[in-house]
Amino acid sequence: MKKYIPLLILLLAIFISSSQTYEQQTIVPTLEQYLPNEPLKPLLSLLHFHYYGMEISVDSRGYYYFLEFLFRKLAHFCTFGAIGLAVYIALPRLKYRFIISAVMTCIFAATDEIHQYFTSGRTASFQDVMLDTTGAITFLIIFQCICMLIKRKSTKV
Repeated sequence: MKKYIPLLILLLAIFISSSQTYEQQTIVPTLEQYLPNEPLKPLLSLLHFHYYGMEISVDSRGYYYFLEFLFRKLAHFCTFGAIGLAVYIALPRLKYRFIISAVMTCIFAATDEIHQYFTSGRTASFQDVMLDTTGAITFLIIFQCICMLIKRKSTKV
């Protein structure tokens, strides 16, 4: 039962986060307070993304909103990466545990986006589901590589 606790905590955190409006979650005032001189603006101005049918850049959104966008997407990627690992660890040693973990995380991501759709001031995005799933797969691959290296190192000793 203990192996399910990290997964349940992460899913609860995602549920609470998705229940908040954009205004409750924005980090723009904090960024403005701690980064008043817009550090790295020339470098960040080189980045342009097309996301949710819009161009996302420093020019189109402003420095702080663009930085917030990057933090939000990194949070998606890492949180669902952690969820993917938590699912993997919670599952019994099955032949297709890696694939099952990735698929289950994709399902969690999709339900999270559906939940956001019904939250005031929030939108649902298929691109976020893909980003979340990519985070899970990336974390699972890194975890597998680390496990292989540990195993290889322990057999050499």
